[in-house]
Amino acid sequence: MAQTVCVIPSAADLARLSAIVVDRARPLKHIQRARIVLLSAERLSVLDVAHQAGVSRPAVWRWQQRYAEEGVEGLLRDKTRPPGKPPHSTDTVAEVLALTCSEPPGEVTHWTGRALAQAIGISLRSVQRIWDAHRLQPHRVRSFKRSNDPAFAEKVEDIVGLYMDPPRHAVVLSLDEKSQIQALERTRPSRPVTPGRPETQTHDYVRHGTTTLFAALDVLEGTVIGRCMQRHRHDEFLRFLNTIEAAVPAGKLIHVILDNYATHKHPKVRAWLARHPRWIFHFTPTSASWMNAVEGFFSALTRRRLKRGSFSGIVDLQAAINRYIAEHNDRPKPFVWTKPAAAILDAVNGNAAPSE
Repeated sequence: MAQTVCVIPSAADLARLSAIVVDRARPLKHIQRARIVLLSAERLSVLDVAHQAGVSRPAVWRWQQRYAEEGVEGLLRDKTRPPGKPPHSTDTVAEVLALTCSEPPGEVTHWTGRALAQAIGISLRSVQRIWDAHRLQPHRVRSFKRSNDPAFAEKVEDIVGLYMDPPRHAVVLSLDEKSQIQALERTRPSRPVTPGRPETQTHDYVRHGTTTLFAALDVLEGTVIGRCMQRHRHDEFLRFLNTIEAAVPAGKLIHVILDNYATHKHPKVRAWLARHPRWIFHFTPTSASWMNAVEGFFSALTRRRLKRGSFSGIVDLQAAINRYIAEHNDRPKPFVWTKPAAAILDAVNGNAAPSE
């Protein structure tokens, strides 16, 4: 592209272009185009015009040509561009959705964006846009477990009742063990997070043994009674029950929510309960550990203290766990259960409304 016109504006155009240049309410692109024409009218070279207007030489040629063809109005109006590709038809979108929700051919386990794009004859980006619009994520999978406990409904109502309407003059404890906590020591110190790079740590480590954390969460107070032990047999469980017995004031009933682990139903444990009548066990349904509130405490402990930790031995690991329990008990928060038993049973039976 080169200069093909000679800009000779009329007096009226010069006045109008000068007014555009000094008008601060005008868009910058309009001021820049008017300045190009005014500078060109002074018989400056294209290079000088481009330098003073702050544009390229092709831009100077373009707006000189536009002014010669359409006048000042041509400088104030952008030419329309040809439209982009039209959106895909509803039939194409429906085909993408149907294929995504169907079994892929062959022995592959799920549809990929490229495979679906090739099967339908559209671009990968089009498939991704359709998936985003309809919240489809075929690359993800979630696991589930349905309880086959014949007394599922009764146990759910019992435990949810303890959470949402705890009895007076009683303590409600959610109890469980977190077993096989490994004392892993990284072979090199971790590197801290820096801009553009997450925290890094070596993949290799030295094992220093394991410990088991027995923990009981007070649902009303939010505090935790915890004790680390080497094993998790009924002997250790009984020692932990004695620890709780000494910690809970006399005269209060103790309702304990726990899972169906065999240790919790050992004959010696049953005999201990018979000697301590203020204790009442409430077992969660089978395959329903999500109903045990202390699992949330275990999850936070793992994320915040254990997962990235490096421990030189069992004693170091147990000390870290005990410090975390002490810090938790300094700022306790009561456990709040919001889902009524009827809603849980409806969801399990498939009668609940789909979540948004």
